[in-house]
Amino acid sequence: MTTHLDKALKHLSIEEEDEPFVLPDRPEFYATERNELSLIGRLLNPRCQRMSDLILDMPRKWKLYNRVRGVALSNERFQFIFKYEQDLLDVLSKVHTSSNWSIVLERWTEKPPADYLQYLRVWVQMRNIPVNHYTPGTIMAMGEFAGQVIDVPYDPEKAQIKDYVRVFVKFDVSKPLRRSKRLTLPGREVVNILYDYERLQKRCYTCQRLTHEQSVCPWVSKDKEVQTKGSCFSAESKNTEVLLTLEETDPLHGVIESKHLGLDPVSGRPKIAKEVLDGMRQYLLAADGQEKQAREERVKKSLEDLDDDIIGQKVYLRLEQVPTLSSNLDKGKGTVFDFSAQATPNPAQGKLMASAIVAGSKTLQSGKILSLPPTIQGPGGSSQSEFLMESSTGYSVGISDTSISGTTPKKAKQRKRPGTYTRKAAGKRVAKVPTDGEKMVGEGIISDGKRKAQEDVEPSQSSARFKKPLVVPNEGPSSI
Repeated sequence: MTTHLDKALKHLSIEEEDEPFVLPDRPEFYATERNELSLIGRLLNPRCQRMSDLILDMPRKWKLYNRVRGVALSNERFQFIFKYEQDLLDVLSKVHTSSNWSIVLERWTEKPPADYLQYLRVWVQMRNIPVNHYTPGTIMAMGEFAGQVIDVPYDPEKAQIKDYVRVFVKFDVSKPLRRSKRLTLPGREVVNILYDYERLQKRCYTCQRLTHEQSVCPWVSKDKEVQTKGSCFSAESKNTEVLLTLEETDPLHGVIESKHLGLDPVSGRPKIAKEVLDGMRQYLLAADGQEKQAREERVKKSLEDLDDDIIGQKVYLRLEQVPTLSSNLDKGKGTVFDFSAQATPNPAQGKLMASAIVAGSKTLQSGKILSLPPTIQGPGGSSQSEFLMESSTGYSVGISDTSISGTTPKKAKQRKRPGTYTRKAAGKRVAKVPTDGEKMVGEGIISDGKRKAQEDVEPSQSSARFKKPLVVPNEGPSSI
């Protein structure tokens, strides 16, 4: 009895048996249409980055106030839903930071791969490349130490004013940033290539990673020996080569050497992709006898030819994308204003309307008569200037009146002035007697000096002398 009771107690549980809920396959349970124009991202350093600040600040930094909205998915992951496709592509083409720490952005996909949100696309500047090896091949090979090379803007026919070359790489955020790499030339000369990453701000200055600060770096240790062994200044310290062994029953056993197996110490990826190995196996299994031996020799010869071909290993063995060689040296920098193409600056031109007004004012002040444009014969036999003539729905310079038939020029009023004889006759009607200091000369009177006001004439009460101020001035009493 006790045994059965104990067994029953063991099977008892505080919680009921939890069965998974099967979500119905219905349209109302899907957000695919909304997510097609969205980006998924994650914070690289959640200790120093606040999700609320990122959701509110990024639309302002992107200048997309009403065209994007953010959604916090977890403590590290977030989503930004865009209104237009072009805004999404513009944001995705640049590196962005929050609180001076980098963030990773990827376009939403329904079934994300295993390395989703693991890579950061960034431009890298490389310096100190030997002049005798300044070729696209050397640039691509040295760019592989910074990340998977995607684009190389280089044109030997163009002038280069910068002391560096740029490559666009796909950088694994779990690895440290490379600051330099020693290059041994064919003449046994050693050159140190320097790397600098654009738009990346904060990092750990001990291990050069983007995921934590120096104060919490796991590589910081009081023991110098431990710190030396665990130093991560170079990528080779963490990417130790792991050799894979082929079984004797494997068709590739004895065909592929051990140096072609394992992980690449530079990129951390397999030296030969799994798809390529499977293709080699099928190629060998499809033949027997001498044909099989001939195919084995072809595989060996192909691997030997690719030993010194870095681009060939990247494309044919690892199945990676071929780097793009472009001629735009300022690619990825945004709007770049180039003033060197303008040999001579254009003379400063004033505003046309302001110049016309100034010229017209000077002409009017000088008293010159402007010549009018040729006249045309208007309706009804009247002549008017062609410059003032305009259609009924147009605009003409000058004074115009509106009528039922349209806009017609308005004639200026003529000055009403008496004729010459009338004015002369009016001047002879009044005979003036010369006074002291004046003499008659013909019909006119000439005076010897200026006329002065008579002393007995009293000044007008409205003159300034008799106007008293309403307020006593502060300077003193009034003089009146």
